[in-house]
Amino acid sequence: MTQAVTVYTTNTCPYCVMVKNFLNDQKIEFREVNVQEDPDAGEKLVKTTGQMGVPQMEINGQWVLGYDPETIMELLET
Repeated sequence: MTQAVTVYTTNTCPYCVMVKNFLNDQKIEFREVNVQEDPDAGEKLVKTTGQMGVPQMEINGQWVLGYDPETIMELLET
């Protein structure tokens, strides 16, 4: 089963780097959306989740806020 993983990041967020490194270490493919470089995506993200912080991840329609490896793995296993 193919997992749909999107990571929303900014250029200066250390937790964004941690999430991307974690996903790479686990060999999980993901699409990155840098909201600092794509303000429209940032606005859409805030409207969708009500959260302004990054990283945020969408995994198969479920949202994860922040660097939370346990929740990431749980969502990928379902």
